[in-house]
Amino acid sequence: MITFKLNGKSTEFDGDPDTPLLWVLRDDKKLTGTKYGCGIAQCGACTVHVNGMSRRSCVTPVSAIDGNDVVTIEGLEGKEAKAIQSAWMDIDVPQCGYCQSGQVMSAVALLKQKQQPTDDDIDGAMVGNICRCATYQRIRKAIHQAAKDMEA
Repeated sequence: MITFKLNGKSTEFDGDPDTPLLWVLRDDKKLTGTKYGCGIAQCGACTVHVNGMSRRSCVTPVSAIDGNDVVTIEGLEGKEAKAIQSAWMDIDVPQCGYCQSGQVMSAVALLKQKQQPTDDDIDGAMVGNICRCATYQRIRKAIHQAAKDMEA
């Protein structure tokens, strides 16, 4: 039995411990905001937070999160999350939207670590998140706006 906190609530998984966390979230827990993109941790669509750090759920076996705290896009909260979500809407970041949950998760993790990130900080934190629509400039602008809004 694998036990962990999911979006602040204790939960269990009694299946194959090698099952990727992504499939536990989507199929077992019915939280479909975390997306499947590539299956090899290269696109970032499956990004979640494990103990506050970004993690690619498509390559993380559920056994690796036993006893840990997992947050998905559905459970994201706090001042960083609110600032990012607001900036995302103000700047109209998404185009197709498929990658956005992973983008938002990575951006929030960045702001929790560094409240006033530089362009280099943003590029480094977001490098593992691919946007097929190429909204990278809007993503960077939204992260800067969110940081500014948090400061105010």
